Amino acid sequence: MRAPTSWPLALANLSLLVLFPIAWFAPLMKAGLLPLFKLSEISVISGLQSLWGSDVFLALVVTVFALFAPYLKTIGLALIHFRLMSPRLTPILGVMGKLAMADVFLIAVYIVVAKGVGIGRLEVAWGMYLFTTCIVASLAISIFTKR
Repeated sequence: MRAPTSWPLALANLSLLVLFPIAWFAPLMKAGLLPLFKLSEISVISGLQSLWGSDVFLALVVTVFALFAPYLKTIGLALIHFRLMSPRLTPILGVMGKLAMADVFLIAVYIVVAKGVGIGRLEVAWGMYLFTTCIVASLAISIFTKR
């Protein structure tokens, strides 16, 4: 294996290969119809499962943004860090990172809309923070890799 261009960046990036799948299965939010009933946990994966049953196009778009874009970007950055891919491809990976950030925005919009309607109860869970941290860390790693 070749020595990475920067060990801290390479290790941080490789940790995302483990943290992203954990964040996909972690509860993003807890939702319930009425305050008296138990809240059900919603994760990226459970949300995608329900989307595939109701709106295939939206499910495909969210799958690309939430799963494929950040993971492929992380793999691409690892290849650059270990000098297995040309650094000239870094801008393409930056675009993939911006696409991945779009799903965090989409989830935030859903939370605002759900809370605004006021019919049910919605609580942000620890997975939302983990997922957002993974996306932001990936963006930061990408920025520092360019330098």
